[in-house]
Amino acid sequence: MGGELAGLALSAFSAATLLPGGSEAVLAAVLALGATPAPLAIAVATVANTLGSVVNWAIGRYLARFRHHPRFPVSPERLERTSEAFRRRGAWLLLLSWAPIVGDPMTVVAGVLRVRLAVFVPLVLVAKLTRYLAVGGVVSLF
Repeated sequence: MGGELAGLALSAFSAATLLPGGSEAVLAAVLALGATPAPLAIAVATVANTLGSVVNWAIGRYLARFRHHPRFPVSPERLERTSEAFRRRGAWLLLLSWAPIVGDPMTVVAGVLRVRLAVFVPLVLVAKLTRYLAVGGVVSLF
């Protein structure tokens, strides 16, 4: 069980950063094996994925001065679009941080815009937990 959870945590953490990858399939496999209680596996995936998003937030927060550098992890166009969306809709937009393609850059932009961690973490945690609960629900159907 420990190795499965460590692999799940690593997968979930890296999937939340700007590295390519997805953790849903890993969670589904862990749940399908049945050796790990579903609540524990979902909790590990949620916490690790949220921590990966905090890394993105930190990248945005502390490296914002390099946002015009070609290697900054979010393009200037995406940064501006997402920043404008944050200005219009506020931090509630982080409830979409689970979404493919837009979710990870959104967490970087939250750091650039200096969204407080006390606001960031609960919103991202709810978003990630909801996604993993949905994965767990689908797996339980089979």
